[in-house]
Amino acid sequence: MRDRDHARPPAVIRYEHPLNERIRTLMRLEDLYHRAHFFAAQSEAPDHHAALAVLFEITDVAARADLKTELLQELERQKQLLAPLRSNPAIETRVLEPLLADIDRASAALLAQSGKVGVHLRDNEWLMTIKQRTAIPGGVCEFDLPGYHYWLHGDPAARRSDLQGWIEPFLPIYDALAIILRLLRDNGRATRQTAYRGVFQLMLTTSKVAQLLRLTVPHDLPCVPEISANKYALNIRFIGVTGMDRGAVYDHDVEFELAFCNL
Repeated sequence: MRDRDHARPPAVIRYEHPLNERIRTLMRLEDLYHRAHFFAAQSEAPDHHAALAVLFEITDVAARADLKTELLQELERQKQLLAPLRSNPAIETRVLEPLLADIDRASAALLAQSGKVGVHLRDNEWLMTIKQRTAIPGGVCEFDLPGYHYWLHGDPAARRSDLQGWIEPFLPIYDALAIILRLLRDNGRATRQTAYRGVFQLMLTTSKVAQLLRLTVPHDLPCVPEISANKYALNIRFIGVTGMDRGAVYDHDVEFELAFCNL
């Protein structure tokens, strides 16, 4: 009988590299939203402090005046591309219809949102005082912010309720960017590549213009990719993270998967 553990595919780790500022911003927000939800769901005061600090970061990153407009435009563009596929017999409607419904819901929620992203936090004087103090190393000690100290020592369920109330107005932005990034990631085909002695170079053509690169390597590989790219060339150097190779180009061949993703 075949050993089921041996039949499992090897563990891998994926690295993503955005190739323009718009995708870079969306990926930063995605990471911040995930951390905010994680810490807000916990019960300890340090976790809830971390959640609030992340919300302040979201407020700063999402402060771009054109973010909501760009998201709405991209959702509408994707809807225009996907809707005609309803008549294509090769497309599964059970996948397409929920996606189109998600796009409609996300667009409606964005349109219903008034004011700048994060205005509910900026209008809260107590929260803005905490935000200012978090920029100072050790600036949120109990003698600096006794009111915040009191909140952190309150009922964990009440703190979670407060945090969810502060997170909720950000959700239309998150729902929209999650759809766009899912479509972007799904719209890429991986190819097997080799970085000889830790170095990989590829001249790019117009057919390979992309918004996101995805690299997949074995999880136990003792190196990480250092990526630089422009519209003409892609350069990847695998940098060692252990032993004598730490900080230097990994002097071994590295096999990896590379995907160019575009909307």
